[in-house]
Amino acid sequence: MRAHANGIEIEYEIMGDAQNPTIMLIMGLGVQMIRYPLAFYQLLVDKGFQVIRFDNRDVGLSTKFEGLTYTLGDMATDVIGLMDALDISTAHIVGVSMGGHIAQVFTYMYPERALSLTSIMASTGNPNLPPPTEAALDALLTAAPDPAVDMDAFIANRINLARILGSPAYPQDETMLRERTLIEYNRSFYPTGMARQFNAIISAGDRREQLKAIATPTVVLHGTEDPLVALAGGQDTANNILNAELIAVPGMGHDMPPELYETVVDAIMRAAKKSGAKNS
Repeated sequence: MRAHANGIEIEYEIMGDAQNPTIMLIMGLGVQMIRYPLAFYQLLVDKGFQVIRFDNRDVGLSTKFEGLTYTLGDMATDVIGLMDALDISTAHIVGVSMGGHIAQVFTYMYPERALSLTSIMASTGNPNLPPPTEAALDALLTAAPDPAVDMDAFIANRINLARILGSPAYPQDETMLRERTLIEYNRSFYPTGMARQFNAIISAGDRREQLKAIATPTVVLHGTEDPLVALAGGQDTANNILNAELIAVPGMGHDMPPELYETVVDAIMRAAKKSGAKNS
């Protein structure tokens, strides 16, 4: 489905009873909404929520921004636009990686619209935090082989990226990673959008002062073995949001393996419970 929101078109999927509280799932850098898999999606619906996943601008089936720049604030306003298009006044806001940054920005820009915040494997923009490992940064930023020229090399590159960023305690099956790569490629392949999203992250800078204004019930979930956004990033997030709870997950890297779906869902439920909200 597609909605006209904030002057652009946003591709989204919605599941669950519209009478239930809403969870907005915001995805990370260059990643399509289908990286929130249906099995995870269904767990949240089974908890009694209406759940929405969507493609951020410049990725998947949403509007592309060739030659234009934008900010994390613009991306947060896309979420508001989607909520408005769907007549949703408030929601529990959940974001992974860059999606966690967008979720943070959403919550301090639009506090009246956020019932709770769950920030997952995200950081604050604090320049003094530990950087990514060299291997993780190289794997993320090095251009993949052109799939139109050598699809096997492209798939191998994406599998290698998943291995480097992934959770050491929960290695993902190569067959699954290969299938996921092909599904995502066939749905949409647009690497230039990822570059503009990355620029939005960098230009956002240090957000600690804005985070200190957040009074929304917040849970921060972070892997202890994250090579891209070190655990210190999650700790810094929790330290700068009033009464935020930090959940550090042993053996988790910069991904969300099936073995940890319940852990992530429990974190979202903890944030939602803190809000006391009965409906959206």
